[in-house]
Amino acid sequence: MREYLFEKPEAWKLARAFRRSIYQVSKTFPPSEKFGLTSQVERAASSITANLAEGAGRLGFKDKIRFVNMAYASCLEFLDHIIGAHDLGYIDEDKYVELRLQLDQVVSKIERFTAYLNKKESESTSTSSVRN
Repeated sequence: MREYLFEKPEAWKLARAFRRSIYQVSKTFPPSEKFGLTSQVERAASSITANLAEGAGRLGFKDKIRFVNMAYASCLEFLDHIIGAHDLGYIDEDKYVELRLQLDQVVSKIERFTAYLNKKESESTSTSSVRN
């Protein structure tokens, strides 16, 4: 079975594990939240991996960086939702801290990935301006 480019970065691998954790936690939310907070939490977590995957399929560095930035924004969206879930008593303090720490790892990898892409874009731009 082929491994696609988006599956290689550590940021995507951590976000994938994070998404699994979120889906397990969201199953414990009240049924009344099925189309509310549950859906929003799951979509935000899925959006992290989806944006990293889509960015990997883009040709230019600017496009790649834009999608990685959207993955970062999805992390922040998720954080807001999970704060709300904690405030409403849907998750206890231990689970809340665990999810925040897991999210911190994902965000850290995304930030490093963004820095790497920015560096590569800068190198590409400086190389192409030397040629011209």
